[in-house]
Amino acid sequence: MDFECSKVLVPCLQELAEDPNLVTVPKRYIRYDDETQIQTNSSVISSDEIPVINFQNLLLMSESDNSELYESELNKLHLACKDWGFFQLVNHGVSNCLVEKIKEGVEELYKLPIEEKRKKLWRNPGEKEGFGDSGFLIGMMSFSLYSTCCLEEPSLISKPSSSFKLAMMLISQMEKILGIKSKEISKLFEDGIQGMCLHYYPPCPQPDQVSGLAPHSDAAAITILYQLNQVDGFQVNKDGMWIPIITNGIYLSNIHRAVVNSAKERMSIVTFLNANEDCDIGPIQSLVTQQKPALYKTMTSKEYIKLMFSREYNGKFHIDLFKL
Repeated sequence: MDFECSKVLVPCLQELAEDPNLVTVPKRYIRYDDETQIQTNSSVISSDEIPVINFQNLLLMSESDNSELYESELNKLHLACKDWGFFQLVNHGVSNCLVEKIKEGVEELYKLPIEEKRKKLWRNPGEKEGFGDSGFLIGMMSFSLYSTCCLEEPSLISKPSSSFKLAMMLISQMEKILGIKSKEISKLFEDGIQGMCLHYYPPCPQPDQVSGLAPHSDAAAITILYQLNQVDGFQVNKDGMWIPIITNGIYLSNIHRAVVNSAKERMSIVTFLNANEDCDIGPIQSLVTQQKPALYKTMTSKEYIKLMFSREYNGKFHIDLFKL
């Protein structure tokens, strides 16, 4: 996909974090806005409040004896998408063995000597694959794997991957909830693009002064996050709202962020499901009526992604860019 990426040559924050003499954060990484209050802000949402969806219950639709349980879980999914734009998925069928294998791969990847990373896997200005960070972030390094993966042996990726199948099954359930035609949304993702990002957040000496990952909403239709170790750091903002295009404002795209701590490293893997770049993205026709006309423009997926990545990487998204 052809869109503008950062032109800034990114330094190696992992190398910086491993410096035993590092006791303060370099000034270039300190955030001087409200986001520096990330870990002390009393408005941080408790994990107990986050909706939990049992995926196995969503697979009971063909079993008449369990129809009530299925409908209940489907309604929970609808409310989670509508009110939160985020939920925890349990009993999702992705094996612990696979997640552990990916974790081992991430650890091996980040333990490679700096020289080898720079030689083979570094992201140069304007590139969208490889090691690096975005300059205004601290403690976050990512290796992005797309369809044109630069790894010689991308053993962490299988086609189609478990996360892709899971995302498509969730979209199928959302189509049922919204009462739209079968595959009216899912057809947009036939021959679509799945991105993957491996995040490593090293310990930070001043976690209250920096942001692991600035507040933002994703350009992808569905983002699936796998936490690879038991270290807190991912946070969601229920009150921060970015209104998506496809559901004509019915479902939210959650604003979220990552924070760092002074004692432990944190690892996660994120997968993104994006539509085929040649298809049109806009309000689904089944959801457009005289009472609720289309609120947003229709454009190609390629144009949409390019516009999304042309904005500043934070949660203050200008929805007016998409409004009619």
